[in-house]
Amino acid sequence: MNDVEAGSLPVDLTNCDREPIHIPGSIQPFGFLIAVGADWIIQRAANTEPFVGIDPLGLLGRPLNELFLPHALRSLRSRATHLRGEDAVERIFSLRLVEGGRTFDVALHFSGRSIIIECEPARGDEIEVSSLVRSMVTRIQTAETMQTILREGARQVRMLTGFDRVMVYRFAPSGAGEVVAEALEPGIDSFLGLNFPASDIPKQARTLYLRNIFRIISDVDDTPCPIEPVGEGEPLDLSLALFRAVSPIHIEYLKNMGVRASLSISIVIDGKLWGLFACHHYNPRLPSFAERSAAELFGQMFSLLVESRLRAEMNAYEDRARKVADRLMAAAAKDSDRLHDAQWMGDLVLDAIPADGVGVFVDDAVSLSGLTPDDEQFRSLLKTLNRREAGQIFTTNRIAEIHAEGADYSGKAAGLLAVPISRRPRDYVVLFRSERLRSVRWAGNQEKDIEYGPNGPRLTPRQSFAEWSELVRGEAKPFDDAEMRVAEALRSTLLEVVLRLTEAASEERRRAAEQQNLLIGELNHRVRNILALIRALMGQTSREADDVGSFVATLDSRIQSLARAHDQLTADQWGPARLEDLINTEGKAYFEPDRQSIRMTGPDVAITPDAFTVMALVIHELVTNAAKYGALSDSGTVDVEWRIEPNGDLAIDWRESGGPAVMPPKRRGFGTTVIENSIPHELGGEATTSYKTAGFEGHFRLPARYVASSRDRGGDSKKVKPEMKGGGEFVSGKKVLLLEDSALIALDAEDSLREMGASDVVLAAGNAVAARAIDAGDIELAVLDFNLGRENSMPTAERLMQEGIPFVFASGYGGEGTIPDRFAEVPTIVKPYGTLQMEQAFAELAGKTGN
Repeated sequence: MNDVEAGSLPVDLTNCDREPIHIPGSIQPFGFLIAVGADWIIQRAANTEPFVGIDPLGLLGRPLNELFLPHALRSLRSRATHLRGEDAVERIFSLRLVEGGRTFDVALHFSGRSIIIECEPARGDEIEVSSLVRSMVTRIQTAETMQTILREGARQVRMLTGFDRVMVYRFAPSGAGEVVAEALEPGIDSFLGLNFPASDIPKQARTLYLRNIFRIISDVDDTPCPIEPVGEGEPLDLSLALFRAVSPIHIEYLKNMGVRASLSISIVIDGKLWGLFACHHYNPRLPSFAERSAAELFGQMFSLLVESRLRAEMNAYEDRARKVADRLMAAAAKDSDRLHDAQWMGDLVLDAIPADGVGVFVDDAVSLSGLTPDDEQFRSLLKTLNRREAGQIFTTNRIAEIHAEGADYSGKAAGLLAVPISRRPRDYVVLFRSERLRSVRWAGNQEKDIEYGPNGPRLTPRQSFAEWSELVRGEAKPFDDAEMRVAEALRSTLLEVVLRLTEAASEERRRAAEQQNLLIGELNHRVRNILALIRALMGQTSREADDVGSFVATLDSRIQSLARAHDQLTADQWGPARLEDLINTEGKAYFEPDRQSIRMTGPDVAITPDAFTVMALVIHELVTNAAKYGALSDSGTVDVEWRIEPNGDLAIDWRESGGPAVMPPKRRGFGTTVIENSIPHELGGEATTSYKTAGFEGHFRLPARYVASSRDRGGDSKKVKPEMKGGGEFVSGKKVLLLEDSALIALDAEDSLREMGASDVVLAAGNAVAARAIDAGDIELAVLDFNLGRENSMPTAERLMQEGIPFVFASGYGGEGTIPDRFAEVPTIVKPYGTLQMEQAFAELAGKTGN
């Protein structure tokens, strides 16, 4: 481990994780090491004297060609050019390095800017590595099950290396490992089925196992040989070195097991450390360079075989799961009530993902089947799940670790897999697994002791590896990676089912859901058009306004007209909207109860969305002009008549009477331009106006393609209903809480509330701030934006309802279904809104509260 100042770091399992095992500064003594630069001049060396007769310090600074024979240097240079990638290693067998000397097996690789050359005496047992490994792999390929593959792999490695014990050691997601297969010398104790804690293999060791899949320790009693010069410059990174010296802590660990030599081969699956071949010998042992090379190649081939078998099993499993998803899609699409039935959902989903119970939460309704928490406990658990990232599946094999109440029912539901099937509100299918009460067999007690040495306190390796059992409670069998992928596929399926069900009534919306990119493009196009329209409104309004006040008022009324038109369209899922409702909505803003002066006559006609916005602006300007200058400015009347002509066109007649004398305008303002040009220019229709002394008249024709439906209303005239009044008086003198997450909207709404006479306005951007304001007291009225980014204002609404404090909602979502049913009586202001809309909402609230 690192040399650290005593007491500077806590003594825990992370101390081992900080040991710099990749830069030990020394090598094992069964070979020698030389490090050269790009100029092939020797920079560092270790243990050279026993093999080439020159001590390491005597080699430093000398060209390598002074030590090695020319043909050896040519071979090394040639192999160095073959190194590709940062973890590449090249090998040369039986190379004579010095005149009259023995032959050596050589490995070389890059370490930073240096070339590391490792040499050990050749044994002359060169083997045909590829043919040997091929025969070993052939035996593996004939295995029928994964367990047989693992067991045969252990046998082959033991046959090749001759070690007393060869274990296949598989890692769990927690990092702990289990011996899942084993091959033994007779008389050697078995470790099969034993578990080893994650702390036995520190994090930096696991990283090295991925970079360098082969590791040999020939004799735990060997004295490491230092790399000269010692203590000068940056330490030499030996991550890929064959001779890298061993951590003293690991040496102590092996000695505690009675092991004298060890060898490990990494099993890497999908780029992750899946497991190890861990080999133990109770005497010193060093397989030859050729044998070790063959074992390393076999490890790579074995990893590919295991990966292929796991993928085949996973594909077969996922294929079965896809068939389940298809059945779910077909059944749920025919009967939407199936989504609320946990029993049906469980019978189907559990065929794909084994579990002991299932809970379904859809549209605020709970359905449970099998071993699950009860209704109240399930709802409480969902609140914890909702704090996690939206739209992501989540799993845990210990519910109590994320939700304290989970300990109360861990006996029947200890683990879960939560599959969200909508984003807002969040609906779920949750699979539960019951407690897996089991005895885990550990290779010795996991606890480590603190020992004081020259560098202060450290954790000592475990002393005993005798079998030790631990009873595990409150834990379920984890959902594995394949089951998680199936869950993700089921989530996609359920999302599609929910989408189809919710949009079944609209063929246009169904196509939009299937072609999301097209929908986004269309949405972007519409938003840009609206922004362009608003920009044009601002420009034209500014040209005709006499002062800032009139500019703001006129622009606000026109934008509100557009908003009201869009509300009527979105209320029917962007379908055709009624002409009568359009006139009725625009007329409300201008009349007192005793002056219901707009009379409408005509069939029940709906106008398509692509024409409705244009008609909204035209009707708005007609009503506004009549209220300012025409019949509605005095005591006159407006008669609006419409009819369907034989060719299907819609003819609309606007006649004003009983008001002041009307004169043609001296200049053409924006309102006049809209009235006279919008329908001909944008819709290809007709518009004519005349300013008669008796009153203004307008005649308009809308082409048949923009008329969605018509039904005769029997010629009855319908008058516009007046708006409710008294909202300002209801607000006057009150301290108002304004819950709004948009700063600009909040400031604008605050100004409106103060204009209506509010004594004080308290701003809050979230429920927590709103709660503190209510706790402080004196709040008499509230305006709550329902959607607050990552949350909604329901907690504050519940609190206000309990406290008896009246409030209204504000929302940018048109149509029904935005506000929960239990708040159906609470007035809602639809954004964008101004003082007039707030007054109307407060007037409605006053009428409901009796104030």
